[in-house]
Amino acid sequence: MASKQASKRLQKEYQMMMANPPEFIKAKPLESNILVWHYIVTGPPDSPYTGGEYHGKVIFPEEYPYKPPAIKMLTPNGRFQTDTRLCLSMSDYHPGTWNPAWSVATILTGLLSFMLEETPTTGSVKTSVPERRALAQRSKAWNRKDPRFREVWDDLLADEPEEPPVSVEQPSSQQQQQPDLRKRLPTSTSTNIASHPTTAVKNAANSQQPANAPVVVPAPNVAFVQKAMEGLWGRIRSNLWILVLGGVMMYVVVLKVISRLG
Repeated sequence: MASKQASKRLQKEYQMMMANPPEFIKAKPLESNILVWHYIVTGPPDSPYTGGEYHGKVIFPEEYPYKPPAIKMLTPNGRFQTDTRLCLSMSDYHPGTWNPAWSVATILTGLLSFMLEETPTTGSVKTSVPERRALAQRSKAWNRKDPRFREVWDDLLADEPEEPPVSVEQPSSQQQQQPDLRKRLPTSTSTNIASHPTTAVKNAANSQQPANAPVVVPAPNVAFVQKAMEGLWGRIRSNLWILVLGGVMMYVVVLKVISRLG
């Protein structure tokens, strides 16, 4: 149960957070208990946490602001253990260093600053930069599956567009009829082939031959070949004088060139 002074102080700080939220940070108290706050820290650019979304909570004592709160981070992040009290200068691990002038915004800004460092402390873990980047990419999906996140940040989820359901494309009526068309394909194909006269003759000839009949290769048309050869020689004879004249002219040109060179 929050004291009157703690409740009044935290309500004022919430109004200040709403009016002027710190960069990369959002926070709000539970409606049922103003001493328990939930926060979201967004990974700053050019850091191992870029694109990450880190959910946690701050638990204030009844004596706030004269005593420091406990601080936890719930989203896997690679810097702090999850759901574990963190040893920070503004947490309940160090009541001697606590300053009553500090606020929720001051506490969470200090948490983000310490997150970007590599200083070890109680509740911290040591991981590589690639591991932290991988956790950052998975953080939003992890939060959406966490009941604690969904319960507190339902307003945030309501503002997010729903992912469209994966639609399974149903085959059209034309596609559904395609197997039947394929079944009828041999009949329609034979009809189209028979429409060509030459093909129809060949099909008729093949249909009249028994299954084991030898393949008969038609003899070449001798008369047609002879006629074609005669036409070729006729064209050569008619143009023979042109060839002879061209050869003589070429011979004269060569003689002139040789005489000039000599």
